Amino acid sequence: MRHAGKLRRSTAGASLVELAVVVAIASILMAVAAPDLQALLAAQQLRTASGDLMGAIAETRAQAIARNARVKLMPRDPGGADWTRGWTVFIDRDGDRQPGVGDEILQVHGPVPEGVRIDFSFTQSAPPQYIAYNGAGRSCSDAGGNASRLGTLSLFHGEHIRRIKINMLGRVRVCNPARDDACDGAEAPR
Repeated sequence: MRHAGKLRRSTAGASLVELAVVVAIASILMAVAAPDLQALLAAQQLRTASGDLMGAIAETRAQAIARNARVKLMPRDPGGADWTRGWTVFIDRDGDRQPGVGDEILQVHGPVPEGVRIDFSFTQSAPPQYIAYNGAGRSCSDAGGNASRLGTLSLFHGEHIRRIKINMLGRVRVCNPARDDACDGAEAPR
């Protein structure tokens, strides 16, 4: 019986003081790691937003080729300038530059994560902003099917930047100005 009493005492667990020390150390470690985690989260949110937008551009081009028709990608902002509110891929049958009744909506994307900013720098950048492709898979004006329309969408989140570049043939690429050559575009907002 004596032996059982000693065993019970030695496995009783940690004292309140020991537990408080462990919690304090864990809190200090979390406080040190939190800025790195926030930067990692911002970088991942930016990669996801740029990937989603790149996918929508690719879908716009693919649908234009498949349907041999002009297909548009526009921000969901009523003013046609704020891409952070999301975007819509559609066939603008009535030519009013807005997805609506009679138009074929092909894809709708919701808002990007808070903190992500998007700058639009294309030929004819005045709102409403859009990206359009014709049946040959070339970026074009929504008024005329053969006038090429090239430019850059710049995405920012904290110190992180990604750019989506569309050339005059309509080809798309994503680049990181910190790592890639020929990745110029708008300056980061302050």
